[in-house]
Amino acid sequence: MKIGILGSGVVGQTLANGFVKHGHQVKIGTGNVNKLNDWIKNSGKSDSVGSFAEAAKFGDVIVLAVKGTSAKVVLEKAGPENIKDKTIIDTTNPIADAAPVNGVLKFFTDLNSSLMEELQNIYANANFVKAFSCVGNSSMVDPDFDGQKPTMFIAGNNGDSKNVVTKILDTFGWEVEDMGKAEAARAIEPLCILWCIPGFLQNRWTHAFKLLKK
Repeated sequence: MKIGILGSGVVGQTLANGFVKHGHQVKIGTGNVNKLNDWIKNSGKSDSVGSFAEAAKFGDVIVLAVKGTSAKVVLEKAGPENIKDKTIIDTTNPIADAAPVNGVLKFFTDLNSSLMEELQNIYANANFVKAFSCVGNSSMVDPDFDGQKPTMFIAGNNGDSKNVVTKILDTFGWEVEDMGKAEAARAIEPLCILWCIPGFLQNRWTHAFKLLKK
C-alpha cells in the first residue's frame, strides 16, 4: 500500500520505518522537510517527503502522528479532499500543555469525549481508527516481549477500515482487540496516562498492555 504519514517526529518516523520494512511505500508529510534529511538518505527509492497535503493525497492509508494539540491544524493543512473516504490511523492523545502531577498527565478532553471523536465529527467523510496510542514508539513495530504478543486496542466507526488496520497491526506483531465504535476512544486514549506513569516515576518506558482472556 501507499502510506501517508502526517508528522515527522519520532512516532511518525518510527511508523514510517515500519511500513517501509514491511514492503509499503511511504511519504512523510511535514512542516519542515529539512528535518527528514537523514530519513530520506536511509529510506527506499520509492519513499519520499512532502507537505501534509501531499502526504495525505499520496496515501491509500494515512497515519496521523502528531501532538494532540496539533491534530486539527495538521488535518486542515492535509485537506479534507485528500482524506475523504480514507482510513486514518489516529495515534494521537489529547495531552495538555501542562506538567504531569505525580507522574499523571493532564488531558484537554474529559471522559465523556475523546480527541478522535472530535476529529471524526469534523471530518465525517474520513474513517478514523484509534491505534498505536497506548505504547511507546520503541515497541510500535515488531514488539519484543519474550515471545508474547502485546495487545493493541483499536476503535472506529468503519468496519472495513478497522480490518485494514488490524491486518497492519498483525503484520507489525500485535494482538488486536477491537473495542467498537469511536466512543471507545474515550477509554483507549487515557491508557496513555496509565502507560506513562511508570516512565515518569521510575524511568520505565518499554512496557505494553496485554489483555488476558479465558
